[in-house]
Amino acid sequence: MFSHFTLAQLIVVAVVILFVVAIAVATYLEKRKTRALRNRFGSEYDRAVLSHGSSRKAEAKLAGRETRVNAFKIHELGASERERFLAAWQTVQSRFVDYPKAAVTEADNLIAALLVARGYPRDTFEQSAADLSVTHPRMMEGYRAAHAIAARPPGSEASTEELRGAMIQSRAIFDELIQAQRPIETRTAA
Repeated sequence: MFSHFTLAQLIVVAVVILFVVAIAVATYLEKRKTRALRNRFGSEYDRAVLSHGSSRKAEAKLAGRETRVNAFKIHELGASERERFLAAWQTVQSRFVDYPKAAVTEADNLIAALLVARGYPRDTFEQSAADLSVTHPRMMEGYRAAHAIAARPPGSEASTEELRGAMIQSRAIFDELIQAQRPIETRTAA
């Protein structure tokens, strides 16, 4: 079948086939990496793509988050520290009926203190949220929404329903962070 082709033509065909196969393998690996990061980070993946303008840039940033967080010494709370945070949460929650905006702000501050106690560095909210997205990606929409309500300046007051929603979201995040378990294992996407 190939007897009428010259050796040079056969080499060119082989190189072209190898090139096409290499491109197909690279495309497959890239899609697999994207799928793994999208599954791992959920809505944070989409947020990163919107923020950075492309999936390639977003994936690099998300991989950078993982590297950064892997360097932290994230740990469980000791029993007494956990009890102290639980008592503080009860105080914040009890204030909600009479002082809902103050309680939401205090809940936001308590979550920030809990992050530091667990081993996350004290940083801006956006950096803390990015760091937290590595170990608790499914909590991020609620965390960001609750923080946005807590951080509203005077004069742009949130409705009672928004404050209630923020408190519920804050409680879910608090419960996730206070649990006596290790954070989820971070896996690098292949």
